[in-house]
Amino acid sequence: MSELRHDLLTGRLVLLAPGRGARPDTHARTRAARGGSTSCPFCPGHEAETPPEVARIPPTPAGGPADGPGWQVRVVPNLYPIVGGADAGPGASGAHEVAILSPEHDATFGDLADDRAIDVFVVLRDRARAQATAGHAHSQVLINQGKAAGASIEHPHAQLLAVDFVPPAVTVAVDRYAAAASDPVLADQAEADDHQTVVSGGAVQAWCPHGAASPFETRIAATAAGTRFEDASDGQIFGVALVLRDVLAALGRVLDTADGRAPYNVVVHNGPAHDDVEYHWWISIAVRTSVVAGFEMGTAILVNTVDPRDAASALRAALPG
Repeated sequence: MSELRHDLLTGRLVLLAPGRGARPDTHARTRAARGGSTSCPFCPGHEAETPPEVARIPPTPAGGPADGPGWQVRVVPNLYPIVGGADAGPGASGAHEVAILSPEHDATFGDLADDRAIDVFVVLRDRARAQATAGHAHSQVLINQGKAAGASIEHPHAQLLAVDFVPPAVTVAVDRYAAAASDPVLADQAEADDHQTVVSGGAVQAWCPHGAASPFETRIAATAAGTRFEDASDGQIFGVALVLRDVLAALGRVLDTADGRAPYNVVVHNGPAHDDVEYHWWISIAVRTSVVAGFEMGTAILVNTVDPRDAASALRAALPG
């Protein structure tokens, strides 16, 4: 039975229609081969194929060659930036950076060991902080995993875009926060009852929201997080990195995708870098197993074919032991 739901955190309308999940799919499924590529610019040994790095973990040893091997996380300017760069026109100034998650070509964020996952989020937090210090108005951190999620390079990587204006969606989110009677992030987590909670009981929570707009949509937040991702404490960063890693690992187990990986977008919903506003930064995971089709485009009502309770149950069962 279909049901119209209101998403507490974003204000969007969602039609939960589990029956649609039974539709036949006549498209061919082939499993792509995995493995390193001799032409991948993000693999070790190809450091000269990217712009000069702006950060790395571990740091280059004293006297060692710049942009050499030995890194675990490497951050470089995007060679094809959305914003920033020498040719940036009016309104498009800023910075666009790529964080290569691992020297291993096939290591998604869900595959990383504890210290490696933490390293990635520490360097992303620190780069967002550097962009705020440089005067940029807002930093957007994201991971596009897989071609269906918008990634053009197979080697797993994150991105950070810093812009010189506060994006409209961020302004709307901040205004919704100001108008709410209580913290909308915590209220959204509370609305997701025990059946929709994926990770609970600690300083970082993960849940499938009541108004999930797509199958297996998941949200993650540090309970005591403040306005800005770049201001997060080490403890918050460590906790969020590990919970995100575990949820993504669970997704990989639950979803049997054609290429052996679940395509997804991870988005850090961040507050403005300099405005004195109340907000609670949080993370969303949108799994790209479905597309926004004609009905959604015509009505702005999204359709979800997987009940959030069922999604959360499957993810809980698949969490790393």
